[in-house]
Amino acid sequence: MQSGIFHTQYAGDMSMRPTWPMRWRIVVVILFVLLFPWSADRYWLTLANQIGIAAIGAIGLNILVGFTGQISIGHGGFLAVGAYSAGLLATRAGLPMWLSVPLASLTTAVVGAFFGLPSARLKGLYLAIATLAAQEIIIWLLTHGDVIGIAESLSLPQPTLFGLDLTANGATDFSFYWIILVCLAGTVIFTSNLFRSRAGRAFVAIRDQDIAAQVIGVDLVRYKLLAFATSSFFAGLAGALTAHYRGIISWERFTVDVSILYLSMIIIGGLGSVSGSIYGAAFITLLPALLNNIGRAMGDTIPQINIYLPYVQQGAFGLAIVLFLILEPEGIVKLWRDVKDYFRLWPFSY
Repeated sequence: MQSGIFHTQYAGDMSMRPTWPMRWRIVVVILFVLLFPWSADRYWLTLANQIGIAAIGAIGLNILVGFTGQISIGHGGFLAVGAYSAGLLATRAGLPMWLSVPLASLTTAVVGAFFGLPSARLKGLYLAIATLAAQEIIIWLLTHGDVIGIAESLSLPQPTLFGLDLTANGATDFSFYWIILVCLAGTVIFTSNLFRSRAGRAFVAIRDQDIAAQVIGVDLVRYKLLAFATSSFFAGLAGALTAHYRGIISWERFTVDVSILYLSMIIIGGLGSVSGSIYGAAFITLLPALLNNIGRAMGDTIPQINIYLPYVQQGAFGLAIVLFLILEPEGIVKLWRDVKDYFRLWPFSY
């Protein structure tokens, strides 16, 4: 009977998936995501793309909040920077999508590092207010486009990738599925390895106890700004993908409500967890879709349900967050870990 996982080589100890159940699970996941778009209709492809983009943004926010312990309520503003940067690069500079998306992400990283400067002096609630101020500043600039010379909304040209029209034959969702999947896979691989590096361990040390981290030689200002820049880079990536995927962007897509929505994703999914960010993004994206389908199914029986459906959705979000905070503060990732431990230890309870 297996009583633990014991490694006899450093390679096995450093492996990200050291046991065969872990390897089989990742194989199943890869097969599922590769086969899914060939059998799914446009509705499910749209939901999958929304989950993918949200997961990229949630992983970025989790780097800052979950792994580094720097509370941020300005994530929606950084998404807006990425979206508008990609839109301006595509419409005014005429850059292709493969170039505008990474440039927009880098631009957002610079903006995020700038607004992360208060983290050198502030933390906790005070830092949260500072990031909220960053959110409001960005939205104010977007709603007063004459100040920086842009319109409140932008319409992007039809997306192409290396000369291929991504909207040909109405296959926009199918084409973007693969682009978003590649970006999400790259984000997951980078972030998973980031916290096995010196910088990632410095992030975690700052989260656990910043004074102790400084005592052992961690440069707090440097690594806090690096955390803001890295988090903002992925927020910009999510925003840029949103801009090209939707074709039209407006500041109304990036209000403070969006920042709260992303916070709820990482709280429900699990703070300090890459997979938890994906679980939380899927939960928050699928919940309103599920409620909409229920409301549509009950529309004939209860005609007034469509009037109250938006309030039901808001209540469901709030209730889900409260229940997770009370019953399972570590989120969905902890529930999944408990399930795996149950089958690994069965028939024993310890």
